[in-house]
This record gives sequence, C-alpha cells and structure tokens, in this order.
Amino acid sequence: MALKFRSIFSRSERSYKGKMERDSARNSKDDDYDDFEDAASELTPLSAVADSFDQLSALLKSKGFNHDLDLKTFCDACSHVSVLFGCLGIAFKFAELEYVSKVSDLKEAAASYGTLNNILHIDVLNDTVRTSGSLSRNLRRVRQGLDLIRALFQNFLSSDYYCLKDAASEAYTTTCAMYHTWAVRTAVYAGMYALPTRDQLLIKLNETDESAEREMQRFIDASLPIIEYIDNLYIRRNISLDW
Repeated sequence: MALKFRSIFSRSERSYKGKMERDSARNSKDDDYDDFEDAASELTPLSAVADSFDQLSALLKSKGFNHDLDLKTFCDACSHVSVLFGCLGIAFKFAELEYVSKVSDLKEAAASYGTLNNILHIDVLNDTVRTSGSLSRNLRRVRQGLDLIRALFQNFLSSDYYCLKDAASEAYTTTCAMYHTWAVRTAVYAGMYALPTRDQLLIKLNETDESAEREMQRFIDASLPIIEYIDNLYIRRNISLDW
C-alpha cells in the first residue's frame, strides 16, 4: 500500500515544495534523462539491470556527486532489481516484498519531490528521517537492497564460494542482517536451503556462465557509485548509517 504523505506543511515548507515542483517540471525537459528508456523486453533480467545502472553511474561520473539525481530515473532503474530477487526464491521473498514496496513509494513521490536530495531535505525539516514509513527511511532500505544484490553477485563470482547458499548467506550477513530482528534473520537463514543451485539460477536468468559473469560485474561496478551517492546524502547531513 502506498504511503500517505503529510498534507500539512509549514509556510516555509510549502514554499520550498512549490519551488521543487516547478524545478521538477523544468528538469523533466532536461536532455540528461531523455535516454533512460525501458528496454527490458529486449534484454535478459540481468542485462536490463546492468544497463540501467550503467546509465545512472555514467550520469554521476559526468555530473559529479553534487548532482541532484532525479528520483523517477533512479526508481526506474531500481525496479529492474526486483526481478532478480524473484529469481532467488523464498529465502529472499522478504527482501523482494520490502524492496518492491519501498521503490513503489519512492516512485509515487517522484512527481512531488523531484530528486533524492529533496527527500532528505523535507524529512530533515520534519524530523522524520528515521520515522517508519518516511521516504528517507524507504530510500535507506532500497539502498540496502541494492547492496545485498551487489554483495551476492560479488560472492557468486568469487572462487571462495562453491554454492549459491554460501554466497547468499554471507551477502545477507554483511549487508542486511544487522538491521533485522532475530525472527527475520532466523527465517532468512532457514530459507537459504531452498535457494536454487548456481545452474538453476543461470537458467532462470537466461544467462550462461560467461554472460552472467559479464553482466554481474557490470552491475557491481555501476552500483557502487550509486550506493556511495545515497550514503553521502545522509552523511552530508550528519545522519549516521547504522540503521
């Protein structure tokens, strides 16, 4: 269910929100985002994700980390990742449901907020950054989902892990487990035994060993600057990342 946003703002917040909407309307004409088109029908799930994040990463590299990243463009790229969660089965069902819900809420807010930076600005003004259901908290959870997939791919490509269960367990432990309750962690680790094998995952993704390695590495390389960019939105405002 989409979250309801505050309908009452202070005078200064209404003024700022109006400015954001005008800026967002102008930014929608910006040529920087004209090339972000959905080509998922012509790509495998993995290559669609890699392509989307390649474009985001290239934009940040060209514009710099002070660039105000468009929220809808970000959400469009993130929406491809939910397919990857679905391929991992019941062990990652919790992550898929949470991730899809948070991306949906952020995408719905894009018309009003415009950019990732504006989300943090408004929540800081309202003192709701860590409040359950706030957009800043949703963004934090989406970032963790991206990092989980990145870590899983990194382990999948490593010779240190011989099965998907070990690769996924270590990825979850290092990226998300510390933010979940004991009950959630227990359910996740139990579900790891139901993960597909490496070969079964490749079939689900419609990839070979060679193509999967290429596309996974592309996502790893492209997602790192996006994750760093999101972290910096909080760090610049002296908001810790331990939540």
